Amino acid sequence: MTTAAAQKIGFIGLGIMGAPMAGHLLDAGHELFVNTHGNTPEPFVSKATICASAAEVARKADIVFIMVPDTPDVEKVLFGAPGAEGVADGLKGSNGKIVVDCSSIDPIATKEFARRIVALGAGYIDAPVSGGEVGAKAASLTIMCGGDEGTFGRVKPLLDKMGKNVTLVGGAGDGQVCKVANQIIVALNIAAVSEALVFASKAGADPAKVRQALMGGFASSRILEVHGERMIKRTFAPGFRIALHQKDLNLAMQSARSLGVALPQTANAAQLMNACAAMGYGQLDHSALVKALEALAQHTVAPD
Repeated sequence: MTTAAAQKIGFIGLGIMGAPMAGHLLDAGHELFVNTHGNTPEPFVSKATICASAAEVARKADIVFIMVPDTPDVEKVLFGAPGAEGVADGLKGSNGKIVVDCSSIDPIATKEFARRIVALGAGYIDAPVSGGEVGAKAASLTIMCGGDEGTFGRVKPLLDKMGKNVTLVGGAGDGQVCKVANQIIVALNIAAVSEALVFASKAGADPAKVRQALMGGFASSRILEVHGERMIKRTFAPGFRIALHQKDLNLAMQSARSLGVALPQTANAAQLMNACAAMGYGQLDHSALVKALEALAQHTVAPD
């Protein structure tokens, strides 16, 4: 039901993360204009306006959210491709509109995307998210934002519908920098939990009881709680796929190279992700990183 505070919102990318995020905006009573590369999922077919292109979304909406997998995808959505208009085409002559990119992409490219969109008279916020499918469905995402403070103030009430921890980190691109840092920490924690459980199981201890004991000590973490259980129960249906975490760690390594920063542990985690992908596990949850260490040990934490 539409409310007095309802806004015209665009959402491009209705995948595993995008669909529940857009759904929260729909549930809040906003008028939604959507575009997606695949089949448009319910309830958007009946409750939202389906647009034929990203440009059409931008023409009809005042604030446009983007949630697609990688940097080239965002560039295509924003600036189009041969025979296809992008968001920028729909923004021309429309001062005051805002683009909010929730994808996790290259921070350096983000700065250039923001510059080009702002030059058209629109606002731009990079707002990558953390929390996976579970967080997207529960509206409990952590959202890390970069951009102008006034523009952020306009979109924050909408971001609050999708997340519980919404922070303006700094200027354009800083949200993406924060997300890369997040992915470094998450990957290293998954690798640490994987090593610990492989070690414990190979030594003959019950990995479930080891995990239970560790949850009460200084080694306790959200990764040990959630992904440790996945490793033991062998439940690797994707909440966040290895292939996507591979992409994020590649962004970390590329950025580190350009900055002259050494990230040795990140490099190790990236190689474990690469090994999993090479074994055919790229579409599994990133907790399946444990499979690379199990292969090295010739021992599984628990039976598959």
